[in-house]
Amino acid sequence: MSAVRTTCPYCGVGCGIVASPTGPRDVAIKGDKTHPANRGKLCSKGTHLGETVGLEGRLLHPMIGDSRVTWDMALDDVAARLADTVVNYGPDSVAFYVSGQLLTEDYYVANKLMKGFIGSGNIDTNSRLCMASAVAAHTRAFGEDLVPCTYADLYAADLIVLVGSNTAWCHPVIWQQIEAARERTGCKLVVIDPRRTETAERADLHVSLAPDGDLALFNALLAEMAGRGKLDTDYLAAHCEVPEGFIAGLDAAAHGIDPAIFDKLAELVAAHPRMVTVFSMGVNQSVCGTDKANAIINLHLATGRIGLPGAGPFSMTGQPNAMGGREVGGLANMLACHLGFTDDERAAVRQFWNAPNLCSGPGLKAVDMFRAVHDGRIRFLWIMATNPAVSMPDAMYVREALARCPNVVVSDVIADTDTTRFAHVRLPALAWSEKDGTVTNSERVISRQRPFFLPPGEARADWLALCHVAQRLGHAEAFAFDGPAAVFREYAAMTALCAERGKVLDLTGMADISDTAYDALEPSRWGGEHPLRTRYPTPSGKARLVAVTAPAQMPGLRLNTGRYRDQWHTMTRTGLSPRLSAHRREPLLEVSPGDAAVIGLVDGGLGRVTTPAGTAVFRVAVSEWQAPGHAFVPIHWTDAMASSSRTGALVVPATDPHSGQPGFKNVAASLTPVASDWRAFVLSRDPVLPAAPYWVRSRIVGGWLTEVQGVGEADLQAILPVGRFSEVRDAARGMVRTAVTAHDGALLALAYVTRTGTLPRRDWLVRQFAESAASLSEMLAGRPARPQPDAGPLVCVCHDVGENAVRAAIHDGSDTVAKIGAATRAGTNCGSCRPQIARLIAQEQNAMQEAAE
Repeated sequence: MSAVRTTCPYCGVGCGIVASPTGPRDVAIKGDKTHPANRGKLCSKGTHLGETVGLEGRLLHPMIGDSRVTWDMALDDVAARLADTVVNYGPDSVAFYVSGQLLTEDYYVANKLMKGFIGSGNIDTNSRLCMASAVAAHTRAFGEDLVPCTYADLYAADLIVLVGSNTAWCHPVIWQQIEAARERTGCKLVVIDPRRTETAERADLHVSLAPDGDLALFNALLAEMAGRGKLDTDYLAAHCEVPEGFIAGLDAAAHGIDPAIFDKLAELVAAHPRMVTVFSMGVNQSVCGTDKANAIINLHLATGRIGLPGAGPFSMTGQPNAMGGREVGGLANMLACHLGFTDDERAAVRQFWNAPNLCSGPGLKAVDMFRAVHDGRIRFLWIMATNPAVSMPDAMYVREALARCPNVVVSDVIADTDTTRFAHVRLPALAWSEKDGTVTNSERVISRQRPFFLPPGEARADWLALCHVAQRLGHAEAFAFDGPAAVFREYAAMTALCAERGKVLDLTGMADISDTAYDALEPSRWGGEHPLRTRYPTPSGKARLVAVTAPAQMPGLRLNTGRYRDQWHTMTRTGLSPRLSAHRREPLLEVSPGDAAVIGLVDGGLGRVTTPAGTAVFRVAVSEWQAPGHAFVPIHWTDAMASSSRTGALVVPATDPHSGQPGFKNVAASLTPVASDWRAFVLSRDPVLPAAPYWVRSRIVGGWLTEVQGVGEADLQAILPVGRFSEVRDAARGMVRTAVTAHDGALLALAYVTRTGTLPRRDWLVRQFAESAASLSEMLAGRPARPQPDAGPLVCVCHDVGENAVRAAIHDGSDTVAKIGAATRAGTNCGSCRPQIARLIAQEQNAMQEAAE
């Protein structure tokens, strides 16, 4: 097959990709230089997609319980379960929990079936966990869920403000565009974040504040702009609804941060009217997330900084098709295609779908949905392309709910996830590389995802499985789609209902698109470059400033959660990549030095996090970047990858009252050290499952690396594969090193245990294990017989450049990130390691200066 232009399956940036198959399940990946979102650039995750498209762990056949069945048997079973549940308990006893990993066509069919024909609003999505607050804020302010900016505004801005976004790690291609804009125009960068992240380190100003302190900060900024005469009174009068006494009721002193920092921030905001405020999970994932987003929007509306090049509030979406799901109605609190539940809107949708059983109102949002599963109100749950047993807040409660539910159907690409373990029926879905449909990115650009591999086994498209169930329920005519293009045509035609009601979403120009034109569809943006300026889709035609009140600050240590640079969600895809796994092999509990000293946590030791929801254990990383009273843990690890490091088990199910989005960023927590008697790691061709209280595994070339820590005796031989054992012992240090080889001499596993000593460096051993390059004696020694250059910790995953190579280049005169790139290639692809390179340059230059003095 020739090269195929498709779209990345990770974040909402929506990067174009050129995929060139090189074998039955092998592909060369590069960025699509013609795609407007990325112009050929890719992050580390996109760059290494080729390592994730194999069939390892795939669900390839329908399963009822542990038995493989035909598709007809599985679909008959699903339809019977669903129909019986509706007959016995009513339509609201049924729910779909879907995902921003679905294509728009999948989302459309799922929403149509649930709301139009089953007759319940109970369809919600894991996008509820990442951007629901932005949706609610847009709707309150603009009358429609509408992002008013594009990526081009970053280049036109004089000031870019990042709020609650570690952009360099979480949206690296946007970070590259910000870097390019700063180089091209000299625009200023402000980062507002409780943590000093890699992004914050590169800013002109980092504003560190308390968790959820951004609401008070933006209220105060608006008051300060009013005091400085920076409001656009003409724009307010002509185009905005302003609550009486709103501006006068704000307090410029109630910002909650260092006054000197506030003054610097206010000076930058006042001096740069071409200002884009990019906000992400740090704003949305909050019990006051909608109010925070509206505080940001209020500032832009009141100063007239919206609907112009380089000016506007810009919600950066988390998932690849969260926006597409928002368009078609994948959230429980919207009906379809940006339409709500008024009598007029319901009548229009009923007629369009010819759906006499249309739901009467909104369904249950994600957290409430799983509460209803837990207490038996929902008795049939179909989960598609997501892993709520890990990702939902209060994940132990969610697991109890799944265990109680009499009918759990899971459509997934992976056979064994924390969620599929609760399924009565498992349906094999298509993965990226096999899917055929569309996605919409953060700037409203619709792009094609195209297949370049044949479906493996019996995997089917999600929209098709849904149609087959709908047909069995008696709705064959309404779900007689013959391909994704037919679904897209109906969705595009349905947006006429939006346009007729003054909304911006309008794809009617593609309602008659042919299959051929759909296959060749180029990226296209709905709504234009700046859809909001002088006319808003509200009854009055004006935008609405929304009065919001800052919450009181909560006492005690607060837990923040978030992403790592090279991992995605619950690692069912990225966890397969040896390159991506090298960046962070274990989930780290990051705490400040002061907090660590008081609590008794030791860098490199283990720490237990306890919240009202549960507990989890992590490797401790003492970091100057963590503010006192704050701790941070990543979201990615599951029971399949670690013994007890699930962050979802720690997050309480408190939600924003407007959006229903859980607060993942500000959880009351306590920390305690975890004692152990020994520490070990295992290199193995196949996964091992240690009988130890702490273990974490990660992918390496040719196998797995498993870190282990425990109490009592360390008996790792019991988990090692059968073979010939070679062993070295040091009784004084409690050291045992074991190699296992096959009868033909092939190396099967290595295990290293110590009680009081140090363990050998993993990097060299991982390379030797992959290639079986070193002798057995060198492997047991944990080092080469002859000293070799030490690459040091990995810095650039794209080009496999270690820290020591970067430091050597600095000593050779490379004193800028660009020069380091020229010397080592580090930082020349995705760019997400550039902040780390800049930090290394500063460290080495300081060290050289001190040595010279």
